[in-house]
Order: sequence, then structure tokens, then C-alpha cells
Amino acid sequence: MSYCYAKQNSNPSNQYDLIVIGAGSGGFSAAITAAERGKNVLLVGYGTIGGTCVNVGCVPSKTLIRAVEIVHTAADTRRFDGISSHANIVDWQAVIKQKQQLVDSLRQAKYSDILPQYPNITYLEGNASLTQVGIEVEGKIFEASKTIIATGSSNATPPIKGLQNIDYLDSTRLLEIDQLPSSLLVIGAGVIGCELAQLFSRAGVQVSICCRSRLLPEEEPEISATLEKIFQKENITVYKGINYKEIKQNANGYELLFNNINETVCIEKVLVCTGRKPNIDSLNCDAVGVKLNSKGGVEVNQYLASSNPNIYAVGDVTGRDMFVYMAAYSAKLAVNNLLDGDTMAYDATVMPSVTFVDPQIAHVGMTEQQAQQAGFETKISVLPVAQIPRAIAARNTEGVIKLVADKKTDILLGAHICATEAGDSIQTAVLAIKNKMTSRDFGNTIFPYLTMVEGLKLAAQTFDKDIRKLSCCAG
Repeated sequence: MSYCYAKQNSNPSNQYDLIVIGAGSGGFSAAITAAERGKNVLLVGYGTIGGTCVNVGCVPSKTLIRAVEIVHTAADTRRFDGISSHANIVDWQAVIKQKQQLVDSLRQAKYSDILPQYPNITYLEGNASLTQVGIEVEGKIFEASKTIIATGSSNATPPIKGLQNIDYLDSTRLLEIDQLPSSLLVIGAGVIGCELAQLFSRAGVQVSICCRSRLLPEEEPEISATLEKIFQKENITVYKGINYKEIKQNANGYELLFNNINETVCIEKVLVCTGRKPNIDSLNCDAVGVKLNSKGGVEVNQYLASSNPNIYAVGDVTGRDMFVYMAAYSAKLAVNNLLDGDTMAYDATVMPSVTFVDPQIAHVGMTEQQAQQAGFETKISVLPVAQIPRAIAARNTEGVIKLVADKKTDILLGAHICATEAGDSIQTAVLAIKNKMTSRDFGNTIFPYLTMVEGLKLAAQTFDKDIRKLSCCAG
């Protein structure tokens, strides 16, 4: 079912200044940016308007994460003497219904209702393919001198024997189920897999998660190890370093067999979330000279231009930095570059990333390994959250903070946090790294006491001091 705003083609000549393919965050950002500069834009969507984030990604998953967090927090009051509480899920269908109401309202308010406010944006729904003069949609040609591809990404399927023969779930379907299964196997331990594993575990499902390497393999090893301990404490079974043999159906559900360990996992439902792939299949890239990169996405230069100088690409379809805010950011750059000449380079140096497990995980800048590969002689600071006064007072001391700095200049290169509300704290590190602060200057900056963000100050001081020898606020 489509919920999009249906706007008639207001340009009978079918000629536009710019065509944008894709009506998600990147597509809307591009169309609005161009419209605000007075350009006549054709925005082409396919499927439900709004793209992944609002419909099947960020919004539905994060509201459900918050919902089950209440259940977990209520049970966790035992860490305080003299306090007892309890919460439980009494109607999962009601939880899903409320989630969908939120999705529908945000889609309407932030996508469908926006279109009428821009008379120079024409919205068209259909499957678009690239041509030498613009695009073709259902046999009709629409012309423009420039085109932006913003078609996003979709769930990728791993090459596991037997997977094609079973009715497995992807993240989209899992967030729609109105009956909780008794057990769930999560194949893939990236951001999506880890978030959904903890979500459904806290909803009362017996969860196992398996991966070829480790939890969140792009994070620092200290962060991954901390999350693994947290998962184990919450009775989530973790299988890491797995070599998959076969998955098949049995009388009670499904069973997954491994090549490298003598164990079989039997479960009721299977979730596959082993990454995402750029949506390029119907674009006809070869016909217009648009090259693809090693990740199967549209290859672009630093200005977001493809190998065809009249076609730019933004967001997930490029196969990199698959975050909704990076799609919007790159879309604005692409529009300004194609209108003004290539003057604004794409820069993800201080791109923050947040994983909404609990405690949250966030990072910005380089890992220790990345910094060394870039030629830096590094020094690191690792601070257990148990040494942060706010965490001690809240009796919630799980987590770790790791900072990476250039040993020669003391300039901060990366910040990695596993702590309560890390997603809010990370922006302080973003500004510090963006402004090339040294760890000494960062550690000497005034932070408010009894806040989690103070942990960054303490981590910076840990490069040179043993903060256990300091009194409160002595740093």
C-alpha cells in the first residue's frame, strides 16, 4: 500500500532542471535543496514514500527499543536497596499498533505533507531507469540536464546453504510481527542485528546471535567485548567466529549447523541481518556509463559525481556511510555541486555513529587500528564507565570509553563510547576532533559534574593520570 501524496505532473513538457530518483531522506533533501534555489524538480519515488528510516528502520526500531527498555529498567531497580518494581508486556499487538501509528504520522508530516509546500517539485511514483536525456518511468521519458540517484539500500542475503528454502525474517518483517516467538536466532551482529537481538530479548524472547567475527566488528575490540558481556548477562547467547554449514527446517522451527563448532542451534524464528546492498538493479547504470564500486554501489568522487558527469549519487546507493543523516548531508552537497560547479567535497571525517543497544555505543573518528594504518603513532586511553561519578551514583557502571590520539601532537583522532546515552555524549567528541583539540586541552576543559559526558574529560585525563587518585572534580 502506498501512502504518498499524489501530485499530478505540473510540467506537461516533461522537462526539468533536475531529476531526483528516490523519495527517502536523501531524495527529499536533494529535491528541497534544489527547489529552494528556484529549480524545477521531478522527484520520483518507488514504493512507500519516505524511504527506509521512517518506515522500516530508525523510527520503528527505536520506538520499540524504548518500549522494552521500560520493562528492563523496571526489573533492574534491584540495584537500589529498598526499591522493587515490575513491568511486563501485556499486549504486544498494541505495542506494534502504536509503533505503526507513529510511523504513519511521521511519514505524513515529514514527507507527504511537505510536497505541497514546494510548487516547483513534481512528485511521480514509478520504477525509474536512467537514459541519456534523463529517466524513463513506465515507458515515458522525462528529461533533465542533471540527475541525482538516491535509491537507498535493501537487506542483503548471505550465502548460507538452505537459507533460500526457509521462511526467514528480515528486519522489516520482524518489526511488523504481532506475536512474539518463543525463540529467535539473529544471523549477523552488526548494528541492526545487535539492536534487534537485545530488543526482542528484553521483550521476553530467548535470543541467540551468531556472526562470522565478533559483535559490532567495526567497533573497537574493547567495545565489542563489553557488549558481549552485557548480552551474556541478559541471557543472549553469542556465537562468534562462526563458519555456517547449513540451515534447515525441523518439526519445531529451524536449526542452524556450523562447520567449526560441534553445536546446532534450534529456534522458532530466524532473523537475517547481514548487511545491506545498494538499490541499483533497475537503474540501467551500464547504459549511461555509470560505474559501480566494489560494494555494488554507484561509484562517486569527492563531490558526489558519478563516472557520468551529469549524474550524481547520494546516500546508501553509494555503498558507504549508510546513515540517514549522511544521505541528507550528501544530497545537499550534490545539489550545490551540480548547480555551482564542484566546490563542496564530501567529508565524513567527523561523522558520528550510534548503535542503540543499552548501554548505547557511539564513535567518531578513527579506531586505533585505522589511525595506525593511516601512519599515525598512536596512544590510547581506556576508561571503564565504573570510574565515572554519574555512573557510580546511578549504580549503572557497565561500559567503557576509549580515546585515540596522535602520540606526537597529542591531537585527538577518535572517540569510542559504550555508556548510557553515548549517542548524546559523542557530539562533544565530534566538536573536539573537528577542532583538532589535544587530549590535554580536552581534559582541561570544564565539564559539568555528575554527567555521563564528563566521562570524556576523565578519559582524556587518563592519558597522563591515574584518575583514581583524584578527588571529585579535582581534574
